Amino acid sequence: VLRHIDRDRFRLDFAVHTGEPAAYDDEVRALGARILPCLSPHRPLRYLRNLRSILKSEGPYDVVHSHAHHFSGIVLWQAHRCGVRTRLAHSHSDTSGPDRAAGMARRGYLKLTERLVRRHATLGLAASDGAASALFGRAWRKDPRWRLHCCGIDLAPFERGGERSSLAREFGIAPDAVVFGHVGRFEPQKNHLFLVDLFARVAEILPAAHLCLVGDGSLRGAVQERVRQLGLQRRVAFAGLREDVPRLLMGLFDAFLLPSLFEGLPVALLEAQAAGLPCVVSDTISPQAAVVPGLVRRLPIDASVDSWAAVAIAHATGTHRDRNSLEVLRHSEFDVLVSVRSLEAIYANRA
Repeated sequence: VLRHIDRDRFRLDFAVHTGEPAAYDDEVRALGARILPCLSPHRPLRYLRNLRSILKSEGPYDVVHSHAHHFSGIVLWQAHRCGVRTRLAHSHSDTSGPDRAAGMARRGYLKLTERLVRRHATLGLAASDGAASALFGRAWRKDPRWRLHCCGIDLAPFERGGERSSLAREFGIAPDAVVFGHVGRFEPQKNHLFLVDLFARVAEILPAAHLCLVGDGSLRGAVQERVRQLGLQRRVAFAGLREDVPRLLMGLFDAFLLPSLFEGLPVALLEAQAAGLPCVVSDTISPQAAVVPGLVRRLPIDASVDSWAAVAIAHATGTHRDRNSLEVLRHSEFDVLVSVRSLEAIYANRA
């Protein structure tokens, strides 16, 4: 959004829940925005004082746009107290499953924060129907404040072709290998351990198969250990955090795998479709994420490893890259230029 918004009309500051350097800091500052640490969410009273200090000393702010899911209730409560006119709660994940399984204390927190969101949000945005239900309730469509907002992606990087030979050399993969790819944080919801077990079955059937995992996170060490236990070190590449994900999607991957336990509407899946890749994903992912007809196959999250392996192999070896996918995305709400213009209207209080 910061890259594409009209920065002559809108100034964006980012209140973040860490004092540590993060991936986009340099670019954010280069584009004229500020990064304002606000600590610490696990100490709510201290957090409220710090947020109030930021809103009062660094503002005045016309808009507070909170992406903290249920914790947005606390953020927007304080923003309301500080006189911020436009207060947005944004739900990016469908957490309905984990929320239903929560303990008593967690359920109390969810009920309280949902009440705060309803009372203090002037508008609520959600990435998908499921994400809307998770934060705004199943009857969210009855409240005119709640609406869907497509998180668009930048399509320009997908205009260029891939570089298979150089990318294959970089990762030590034979040029004629069949490469399965995944992009996502190494966190529980992305289901990496199942993904590795799935690939182990694929590797037994398809000797030329490789897996490339893009991203980082708290479970990376555990996933690397599972790969070692399965003897797949030479066939699984850990690419880490990359600034050239479209290049990998366009040039290296033959299929995209996303067996997430829950999502809102995954941006990585949109990018994979922009690259024309056949995609095999879990049925926990909203059907709204399947933008390019015929390119996305959804499987039950509890289906067997053998079932997933068979479909993954069939898609990687029998489904060709869709050369018209980029045009489909261009004519959808998932183009970043469309979504940013929509946010501009909201920020200017015209929508």
